[in-house]
Amino acid sequence: MGVLGRFMVGITKLMPRFFVAGVARRYVAGKDIGSAVAVMKKLSTEGACFTVDVLGEEISNLTEAQFFIDEYDRVLDAIVVNKLDANLSIKPTAFGLLIDEEKAYENIERLLRNADEHDIFVRLDMEDNRVTQPTIDIVIAMHAKGLHNVGTVLQSRLFRTPSDIELICNQLGGGADFRICKGVYLEESSISHTEYQPIVDAFNEHIDQILDHGAYAGIASHDWPIIEHSLAALEARGMGPGISDPREGSAGKRLGKGPGYEFQMLLGVRGNIRRRLAKAGHRTRIYIPYGERWYEYSMRRLDENPDVAMHITKSIFMPWTNRR
Repeated sequence: MGVLGRFMVGITKLMPRFFVAGVARRYVAGKDIGSAVAVMKKLSTEGACFTVDVLGEEISNLTEAQFFIDEYDRVLDAIVVNKLDANLSIKPTAFGLLIDEEKAYENIERLLRNADEHDIFVRLDMEDNRVTQPTIDIVIAMHAKGLHNVGTVLQSRLFRTPSDIELICNQLGGGADFRICKGVYLEESSISHTEYQPIVDAFNEHIDQILDHGAYAGIASHDWPIIEHSLAALEARGMGPGISDPREGSAGKRLGKGPGYEFQMLLGVRGNIRRRLAKAGHRTRIYIPYGERWYEYSMRRLDENPDVAMHITKSIFMPWTNRR
């Protein structure tokens, strides 16, 4: 992390809440599902699709999990009523994973079944290394129950990711569905890459590995070296816009999905690159976070990864570079 990043973290924490809210508007879709729907309707005109995340994560008791259960029911209803091209992103710890694993499984299964009735996919976000394996286990267990509308996120900074890709693909075959990202959680150097270039190199290797297994690749990056590698990797495998997935063993056409892959980006970050990819015909998905807990979420993200503060710096001093 850079000196400027650490400096901006300190400054941001001293800023009045209303000022932080002004900056956060670029990256958070509002406090309620109505605000998030309005953002998605607007961005739909740019050919984007979406994944919706109710802000919040690790809870302290199971009563808090009910909030997320109820709120995601409202999200599902909003997606269906408004005919949005959207799916869900959830954090397993918000459903009780670190408190009562059995109850968390029940909560997540209930949501998956409700989503499956409307052919809506659910992405299990990856959190810190305490829950990497438990999150993978949930995905495999739900597929075993016939719920195939679920996949997880893997973080390229972690040394274990290549073996996790192998494990999931061996278990789920062409039904494996990944979002691959660098990872916002800063982990110890004993289990993860900690420098930019090794993370990028690992990310590119993981993209190749996922594509070669016939799995679905949600390529979640704003870094041009990764996007450039991804485009070349897709072309080398005969994949691209308007082309049916040619890979042997792939699941073929999936409702609400691209032809074996898609590009994913955060709301408010590198919209110019996303629009360029969409114009070229690639499926592009925007991560749409919303909720009352936007401030706590933002502060936690800064603590976990002060380099995120660079986006704050840009939004203040160079807002034209980062419009939604």
